[in-house]
Amino acid sequence: MWLASAALAVRAARRLETQADDRLVPLMGVSGAFVFAAQMINFGIPGTGSSGHLGGGLLLAALLGPQAAFLVMASILTLQALLFTDGGLLALGCNIFNLGAVPCFLAYPLLFRPLVGRGDSPSRWLAASLVAGLVGVELGAAGVVLQTSLSGRTELPLVTFLLLMLPIHLAIGIVEGLATGSVLAFLRKARPEVLQEAESRRGIAKPDRGLVWGLFGAALLLGGIVSWFASSAPDGLEWSIARTTGSAELPSSGAVHTGLARVQSRTALLPDYDFPAGDAASEAGPTDGAATGRWPSANAGVSLAGVIGSLLVLVLSGALGYLSGWQRKPRAGS
Repeated sequence: MWLASAALAVRAARRLETQADDRLVPLMGVSGAFVFAAQMINFGIPGTGSSGHLGGGLLLAALLGPQAAFLVMASILTLQALLFTDGGLLALGCNIFNLGAVPCFLAYPLLFRPLVGRGDSPSRWLAASLVAGLVGVELGAAGVVLQTSLSGRTELPLVTFLLLMLPIHLAIGIVEGLATGSVLAFLRKARPEVLQEAESRRGIAKPDRGLVWGLFGAALLLGGIVSWFASSAPDGLEWSIARTTGSAELPSSGAVHTGLARVQSRTALLPDYDFPAGDAASEAGPTDGAATGRWPSANAGVSLAGVIGSLLVLVLSGALGYLSGWQRKPRAGS
């Protein structure tokens, strides 16, 4: 899966060379920061004891086109794994494929675009977002089950795991679709030219400063403050694993897994989006809602992770967009 995701990233970068220009770079950066921050906010799923969070791949594809969106999602997921221990390094290829390739290269072109068509009806856009978001999330969840089964982790029986993953991700997919549709509806009124150019498949966007700064400000607000309101319940994957095996996490096994986990522990700046255990800030006492029973949880470590992560995603996503188009720049004397 690492190789598959890497091959898709190379293909996306090459396609972007001919389809985009430097006007896309700032929008890649701020939209990536926005999605990173939004992913920090887990929402509770009533009656289940589980939670979910937005994926954001479909939203990025609608804003940037599928090629740029995939590169941005790869940036987000890589930084999450390296700096915040959110997702294992061994599973990174799977995560990029399930959360990036599926919505960007399947749900967006095969469902969202045909359903939207050339219509301007808000209900049509919402329906397209809901269908494509729901199918994309369910396909990604099914991919997790299939990949886990192929990995030989016999602790997770295929049918049982599938029957738990698909229903819990049904609720997550509905929220994904509604959230995507709401953001796109707002942008269609405020900045319709951005979506019109993304729909042209050329991937060229003309975001003005208001849109760029608005998305950046929203990212800092979501990551720095709104993240305090995130649910502490296990997410859909953890919930499904716990229901299948009795434990929210599987034991690590094998030299590769152990070695990559060691690497991840060394690169983690703010593990689990909080200060590392033993830091002076942590020794002052628990601040998160799960530990104190308070909600929302005004946690400085979470806020710092949200701000730093948003800034780093902005830089990395923008850099990938810039590097993808550097060959198009005119040389002196040409």
